[in-house]
Amino acid sequence: MTKYNELNISADKKSKRVGRGISAGQGMTAGRGTKGQNSRTGKKFGPNFAGGSRTLVTAVPKARGFKSLRTPAQIVYSDHLNTFKGKVVDNQTLFNAGYIASPYQAVKVILRGELSEKVDLQVFAASKSVKEAIEKAGGTFTKTAVPLKKSEKTADKAKK
Repeated sequence: MTKYNELNISADKKSKRVGRGISAGQGMTAGRGTKGQNSRTGKKFGPNFAGGSRTLVTAVPKARGFKSLRTPAQIVYSDHLNTFKGKVVDNQTLFNAGYIASPYQAVKVILRGELSEKVDLQVFAASKSVKEAIEKAGGTFTKTAVPLKKSEKTADKAKK
């Protein structure tokens, strides 16, 4: 039995010449049938065409507007900062305390309740009222960039 890779065939098979007379086999209608839109030459209908009636694409209601690809900032309330008495509060400390889901995402602090303890806040954003409350309590606010996640490749190279 011959093997598949040992078959003697050529890849350049000639295409069938249709519409070259009745005696040629595929003459006259050239395999298209008699009459109708499919038998005609020219532009064929596209994937949305529905026989001349309203297409499904135009009939379906469209979702207006746009979907933003920007990830929203994680919210932390100012009364949570009282637990970090006299400490430097950044994304990592908030993540370790369980107030945010990821340390590699923007964090915004919003005023809620009383801020009585002195803290040094180092996050991406804070409301104007939070900044005033931190300074009133004796702390400082520093706007910092969102920390980037270190790639695993560089971490593996550092270990070796």
